[in-house]
Amino acid sequence: MDFIISLHLNKLTNVLICFSLGDLIMKETLIFLLITFFSISIHAEQNYTIDENATFRESTDELVNAREITINTETHPGIALYRDNCAICHDGTVKKAPALNWIELLTPPALLRAMNQGIMSEQASHLSEEERILIVEYLMKQKREYFPKDAELNYCKAENRSFDITQSPEPYNWGYDTSRFIPKESGGIDSKNISKLKLKWAFGFPYAHRARSQPLFAMDSIFVGSQSGDVFALDIESGCIKWNFSASGEVRTGIVMDEWDNGKNPDKRPYIYFGDILANTYALDAQTGELIWKIKVDDHSNATQTGTPARFENILFIPISGLEVIPAFNVEYECCTFRGGLLAVEARTGKTLWKQYSIPLPGKYSGMTSIGTRMFGPSGAPIWNSPNIDKKRRYVYVGTGENYSTPADDSSDAIIAFNIDTGKEVWRKQTLAGDAWNLACMAKNNPNCPKENGPDLDYSASSISVNLGDKDILIAGQKSGSVYGLDPDTGKILWSNALSNGGTQGGVHFGMAAEGKTLYVPINDMANTYDGKVYKDLKPGVHSLDAETGKILWSKINPNSCGGIKSCDPGVSAAVTAIPGAVIAGHLDGVIRAYDKDNGNIIWSYNALKDFESVSGVPASGGGFSGSGPAIRNGYMAVNSGYGIYDHMPGNVLLLFSIE
Repeated sequence: MDFIISLHLNKLTNVLICFSLGDLIMKETLIFLLITFFSISIHAEQNYTIDENATFRESTDELVNAREITINTETHPGIALYRDNCAICHDGTVKKAPALNWIELLTPPALLRAMNQGIMSEQASHLSEEERILIVEYLMKQKREYFPKDAELNYCKAENRSFDITQSPEPYNWGYDTSRFIPKESGGIDSKNISKLKLKWAFGFPYAHRARSQPLFAMDSIFVGSQSGDVFALDIESGCIKWNFSASGEVRTGIVMDEWDNGKNPDKRPYIYFGDILANTYALDAQTGELIWKIKVDDHSNATQTGTPARFENILFIPISGLEVIPAFNVEYECCTFRGGLLAVEARTGKTLWKQYSIPLPGKYSGMTSIGTRMFGPSGAPIWNSPNIDKKRRYVYVGTGENYSTPADDSSDAIIAFNIDTGKEVWRKQTLAGDAWNLACMAKNNPNCPKENGPDLDYSASSISVNLGDKDILIAGQKSGSVYGLDPDTGKILWSNALSNGGTQGGVHFGMAAEGKTLYVPINDMANTYDGKVYKDLKPGVHSLDAETGKILWSKINPNSCGGIKSCDPGVSAAVTAIPGAVIAGHLDGVIRAYDKDNGNIIWSYNALKDFESVSGVPASGGGFSGSGPAIRNGYMAVNSGYGIYDHMPGNVLLLFSIE
C-alpha cells in the first residue's frame, strides 16, 4: 500500500512525501520519518527571478541618502579632516560611538550643533569653523551652498503657549495599543463623517526630506519628532510652535506620554518619551520641553531606535534595532556583531529594569569571505516594531528581522514573548528559517552577502492582540506577505494566510490595524528594489481578514497610477489606522485613502503630492507615506507625508485635517 502525505506550509511551501509501506521495515521507521518531517523549519519558496540585466546597487548612497551629491568624496579636503579627527571613533569599532553610516544620516545643522556646542564640542574644539564645515560637506557629500537654509520658525505668542493638562493622551495607537483602532468617542471620526475631513494646516519640517515620527494628541497640542532631531509641541488651532527640543539625531519613533484620568489634573508633571537614530532614548517635561533624562539603550555603534517605545504602568519598553546591514556593503567590513534587543526601564527615571537580546549569545568568528574579510555570527534579528503589551498575561511581544550574517539561527523572522516583570523569555516562534541578509546582497557578487542570501523578510510591523470573546489570538504580519494567527500563551500557529509573495520591500511593513475581529493588512510589494530581483504576483494595497480564521473578507489591489513619477509606488508601507467602519491607509504614491470596512470601497482620499502653504515658516511638500500612520483625536487627523529614503518619494510635511 502506498501512502502520500501532502502539506501546504504557510501557503509558501508545498511539501509532498511519497513512500511505500513495503519499503519500511519497522513502524518505528515511519514514526521517525514523520517526527523528522514535522520538525523541519519553514523555509520560503523563492518568490522572484533574477534579471542579470536589471539595475543592481553600486553603492548605498542613493538608497539611504535622498540628496544630490555635489562633491568628489575622494578628493574633497574634508576626507582628511574626518580621517584624522573622527574616523578613529566612528569606524564602527568603538562602543557607543555612532558608525559613519549613521552620521551620514544626520542633517548639517545637527552635525554642526554636535561639534559646536553638543556632545562632540570637546573633541572638535581644536578645529576652526571652516574645518568643521569641510567635515560636514564630506559627510553630506554636498557643498555648503546646497545645505538647507537656516529656518525661521513660527513660534506661538506667549498667550498661546499654555497647555490643557486635563487632556490626557488616549491609550490607542503605538505606545499604548498596537491594534491602532481609534473609537469614535476618542477620535470623533468614523466612516459616516470622514467625507467631511478637510485640510486645516500643513507644517513643514525644517532640514527634512522625510517625515515619519507618529504624532501624539494630548494637552490640546500635538507632539511630533522630525528628521532634524527636533521634537515639537504644536498648537492644534494654528500649528504654531509652543516649544521645540533638539535631540542628537533624527527622531523616527512616535511620541509617548504618561497617562492619567482624562478630564482631571495629573498627579505628576507629564513626561513624553521617544528615541533617536543614534540609539538614545529621552524623557522630556511635556509642558516645557526640558530634558528629564537621556540614556543610550545599546552600546553597539550600529544600534538605533525606530519602533515607538511602549508605556505600561511605570515601565517603558524600548525596542532596539540596528542597521549594520549598511556598512556590510563594504567588502572590507567585518560583518556582523549587532543583536536586536528589548530594554525595560523605569519611565520616570530611565533606570534599567531588565534587558534581553533577540539573539541570546554574542556572535562568534565564523570564517573568512572570499577576499579574506573576517565574518562573525549569528547577528541581526533587529526589533523594528513597537512592543505589544498583553496586560492579561503580563507578556510583551516583539517581532524580529533577518539575521545579518551566516549562520542564520532561530532568532530571525520570529515573534518573541517576554515576561513583563522579569524579562524572561516565555516563548519564540520563528515563521521563516534560514533568512540571513545585508545590503551586500543587493550588489553583484559582493562577498559580504551571507550564503543564505536572504530573502530579508522581517517582522517590521507590531503584532496585534485580538479578543475573540472566549479566547484571545495574537496576529502577526510579515514582509513575506503572510499573516499568522498565534496562540498568545504558546506561540503555536493557529492559522496562516499568504496574501502576497512579499519581498525585500514587500508584504507587511510598518503596521496593521484591527476593529474587533476585522483585521486590516496593508501590503507594500514594491516592484523594483534595484537588486536584480523581479518579484512575482504583486498585490500592493489593503486586505481585510477575519482575525479568528484568517479568511479574506476583501482585497483591494491599488492600481499603479504613478505615471512615471520617480520613486512612486502603489503599495502601502506606512502603518494603517482603523476607525469605526473604515481603515485609513497612506500609500507610497502620495495618496491617503479610507477604505470601507464592509466592502473595501474608497470612501475618502487626499493627494499629498503637492507643495503646501506652511504654518511653520519652512516650505512644505508632500511625498510618499511610510513609517507612521494617522493619529486621530477629537475630530482631527494628523499624518506625515514624505519618505526620502529607500527609493521613496521625499517630503517634509505634517498634515492636520479636521471635520468640517
